[in-house]
Amino acid sequence: MSEYTAHDASGPSVGIVTKQSYTFAEKPAEALVLESGTRLGPVTVAYETYGELSPTRDNVVLIHHALSGDCHAAGYYSKADTKPGWWETMVGPGKGIDTDHYFVVSTSILGSCGGTTGPCSTNPATGKPYGLDFPVVTVGDMVEVQKKLLDHLRIERLLAVVGGSLGGMQALEWSLRFPDRVGGVIALATTMRHSALAIAFNEIARQAIMADPNWNNGHYYDGEKPATGLAVARMIGHVTYLSDVALRRKFGRRLQGKEDFSFQFDDIDFQVESYLRHQGSKFVERFDANSFLYVTKAADYFDLERRAEADSAVKVFAGAKASFLVVSFTSDWLYPTYQSRELVRALKKNNRDVSFCEIKADAGHDAFLIPNQRLSRLIANFLERVRREQSK
Repeated sequence: MSEYTAHDASGPSVGIVTKQSYTFAEKPAEALVLESGTRLGPVTVAYETYGELSPTRDNVVLIHHALSGDCHAAGYYSKADTKPGWWETMVGPGKGIDTDHYFVVSTSILGSCGGTTGPCSTNPATGKPYGLDFPVVTVGDMVEVQKKLLDHLRIERLLAVVGGSLGGMQALEWSLRFPDRVGGVIALATTMRHSALAIAFNEIARQAIMADPNWNNGHYYDGEKPATGLAVARMIGHVTYLSDVALRRKFGRRLQGKEDFSFQFDDIDFQVESYLRHQGSKFVERFDANSFLYVTKAADYFDLERRAEADSAVKVFAGAKASFLVVSFTSDWLYPTYQSRELVRALKKNNRDVSFCEIKADAGHDAFLIPNQRLSRLIANFLERVRREQSK
C-alpha cells in the first residue's frame, strides 16, 4: 500500500508519479503510416505507469483517456500538488483498478496536447508548431502509437484495456486491431459510432474555435491564442457531458450574487452561466484549440460499421477474442444506453464473452468519472476474472 495519502476520501493514492516519454519513427523510413496514407515522424508518446510489472509481464492494464484528458490518470506530481490524476478515484491501491495487483499504463493520445505528438508539436520540416499542417488522425492511429509504446516496453499482451467515451472507442479498437494481445475490454459510456447529434455538437464547437479571429487558420502559436472560441467550444461540450437532473440540482434558475436580473448582455445573471464561463476559462489554460479540432474529428470518424471488409458491426467483431464488460449510464444522452446495447448484441452474435450493466446515475455522460462503488466493483471483479482465466 502507498504511504502517500490522497487529498480526497477515495482511498490511498499511487503517490508521486512521473510523466515519461518515448520517441519513435525518427528516420523517414520508419515513419508511422496513418490511415489517411500520410507518413508521420518522429512521433513522441507521453505516458505514465502505476504499480509493478509482474515477472511474467502478464498483469498490464492499459487505460485510455477521453477527449480532454491526458496520461495523468492517477497520483500527484509532487507533495505540494493538490490536483491528482483524472481517474484518481478508480486507479490505486485497493481501488477498482488495483495497483497492488496490476501494472497500469496510461498514455496521452496522438493529436492531443498532453505530451504526445499533435498539432502544437514542432514540425521538423519548419521548426515551428504544425498547426493545421498536422495530418488528420483517427482512433486507429492513436492505437497504433500505443502499440509502438508497448512494444518498446516489451509488453506483448494486455490483461485488459479500459476506457470511457473516446477512451472506450480506443479500447474497442484495440480488441479488433490486435485481438491476440488483449485479454479483456472495459468499455464505459461509449459507442460504436457517433450519432448525428454527437457530430453536430462537435461541429458547433469546432466552428466556435475557427470563428475566433485569433485562430488564424491554426497558426496562432506566435500570437494570441483563440481563447474565446476554445472557451465556447468547451462550454458546448461540457453541457453534453451533464444531464438535466444534474444541472437542475446544482443550479436550477438561481441567480449569481444578485436578487434580480441585470437586464445586461455583458453581465452574468444565472449561476449556470457563471459555471460554464468558469469551465471555459479553465479549459483554455490547459488545452490547445487545434488539438480540440483534431481529437473531436477523430471521434466523429470512428465507425465500426465502415471498417474494411465488413458492412456491419456484427461482422467486425468476428475476429475479436477478448472478454468484454460494457457499462452505460441512465442519464447519458450523449452516448445513450441503446448504443451500448447495440454493441452488446453485436458481441453476443459473435459468441463473445460479454457482460453488460446499465448503472442508474443522474450525472450524465461524465458519470464514469465520478466515484461510484458499483462501477468500481464491476471493474475489479471483471479484471480478477480475466486474470484467473488467463492464468489457467
